Amino acid sequence: MSRGWAEPQLKRMVESIQHENFYVAGTWADESLGLYVGWVARKHSFPDGMPLRCEQGNLTLIFSGEDFSGPQGNQGTTASTERSMGGAPAYLARRAESEADFPRSLNGRFHGVLANRRRRTATLFNDRYGMHRIYYHEAKEACYFAAEAKAILAVRPELRSLEPRALGEYVTCGCVLENRTLFRGIHVLPGASTWTMRDGSVEKKGSYFSPREWEEQEILEPEKYYQELRNVFASNLPRYFRPGQPIGLSLTGGLDTRMILAWHKPTPGTLPCYTFGGTYRECRDVVVARKVARACGQMHEVIQVGNEFLLRFRRYAERTIYLTDGCADVRRASDLYLNERVRALAPVRMTGNYGSEVLRGLRAFKPVQLLSGLFEKELSNHCLQANETYRSLLPGNPVSFAVFKQAPWYHYGLLALEETQVSLRSPYLDNEIVRTVFRAPPSMLVSNDVCLRLIADGSSILRSILTDREVGGAGRIGVLSRGLHEFLTKAEYAYDYGMPQWVAKVDYALYPLHLERLFLGRNKFNHYRVWYRDSLAKYVREVLLDRCTFSRPFIQRNTLEKMVNGHLKGNANYTNEIHTVLTLELLHRLLIDKQ
Repeated sequence: MSRGWAEPQLKRMVESIQHENFYVAGTWADESLGLYVGWVARKHSFPDGMPLRCEQGNLTLIFSGEDFSGPQGNQGTTASTERSMGGAPAYLARRAESEADFPRSLNGRFHGVLANRRRRTATLFNDRYGMHRIYYHEAKEACYFAAEAKAILAVRPELRSLEPRALGEYVTCGCVLENRTLFRGIHVLPGASTWTMRDGSVEKKGSYFSPREWEEQEILEPEKYYQELRNVFASNLPRYFRPGQPIGLSLTGGLDTRMILAWHKPTPGTLPCYTFGGTYRECRDVVVARKVARACGQMHEVIQVGNEFLLRFRRYAERTIYLTDGCADVRRASDLYLNERVRALAPVRMTGNYGSEVLRGLRAFKPVQLLSGLFEKELSNHCLQANETYRSLLPGNPVSFAVFKQAPWYHYGLLALEETQVSLRSPYLDNEIVRTVFRAPPSMLVSNDVCLRLIADGSSILRSILTDREVGGAGRIGVLSRGLHEFLTKAEYAYDYGMPQWVAKVDYALYPLHLERLFLGRNKFNHYRVWYRDSLAKYVREVLLDRCTFSRPFIQRNTLEKMVNGHLKGNANYTNEIHTVLTLELLHRLLIDKQ
């Protein structure tokens, strides 16, 4: 299409995702290719400085995300050296020119567009996992693609409606499965895609990588696997601490961030550490993380979720839904609040995210059943279908489920929210580390032994400190101590979102005693059951008992009223239901009803 037709649409798309004043934005077009591209990036982040061009001028690359591949040099300049010099990662353009299978050699979460004037094509690509998401819509006159669905909705308003099957999956699983999205006609680009476009349409839907390449490797003996994993982890970890923007470590009381510290070995006072906490008491994460930071000679700070967040909950809840196209629900509002504060400490946030899923096979989500009668029959049927779809995804390699399904579908929402504020890094989706884990004997993926040994080999001092879950430590843990910890953990769960209805009635009868104060805050800093009942009651009532909410075709009004009134009174617990309906209503108001 002509510039006069395409560029106004491109401008609206870019404006729709330019969320913060510390973002930079730009556009690039080649009318002869029918290609119009815009981008946003955080100032001074890895992709700040687009577009990139090769020396001959035939290729133009627009890249988003980060690359942590090993040194690839031209004339003696390595990729890591070039990145430390500041400016855009120009080596990517050289590799796109010289590597026939580009971007196969890249390592990280990324997506991009490569325009080739000589071949008259444009190639849309992303990382192996699909974690740096691309949405797309194929219309008759053009193919639209964007990092956020709202950019497509901005210029294709006819797509502002929910896809029923996807809605059932979202309500049941907390995410949409199999690269579908909540919006009719908008899909997610599969991981490892290389889609060739010509004259405004998709000519070939290719892929540069198949999970089978890793699944079909030879399984190693336990000791050989451990040595291989240790070598890869130790050699690849420094890439994630490359020079450039300041880095802070989001330190928890668990194993995954401790493995990073044990092998990174930062000079005392050079790596600011912080932990998220609440207001009832210092949670176990804070207590343990402080010990770990002190053992490494690092400063440690606690960032609290408290009254300031609750007073501004409306802003954070609505912004969470809008920024992530509904992929993160309202309970993640506190994560937006926290990452705004994290940015003031360091624009790059190092985490242990995905460590449990990759190294220990943790399954982070499963279908849930919400209050019967809350939804109309059609949506209820789609929820049943979602259960079947989920079960069909489980057979096969558990590591494949974790990295190629769970990560891009379930974990994406929180990642997208956090990355509106900071550059998030984790070594646990490093290609070489994940490839190695595929060679693990099954017995090595069902315990903490590998992680504890990695910590011990990196730092015996860190191995001697108990985790937040009473794992590790220098000596044996007494049965009484472990039993008390398990009791308090389960009691906190029962006094938070997991409280059974009969316990809620008992708690209501004893409300003047505020028994929740005995248990809340020991392991978690979010307490939405109590918050919805007390501090946020006005907001919950205002949104959920509104005639606009009652008008939604998938809601049963009588059940919703009973649910909300029961929870706000305090003699019932519908925390998860409030999460879901509040998220769906905000999604409608911010992204669907908006014209």
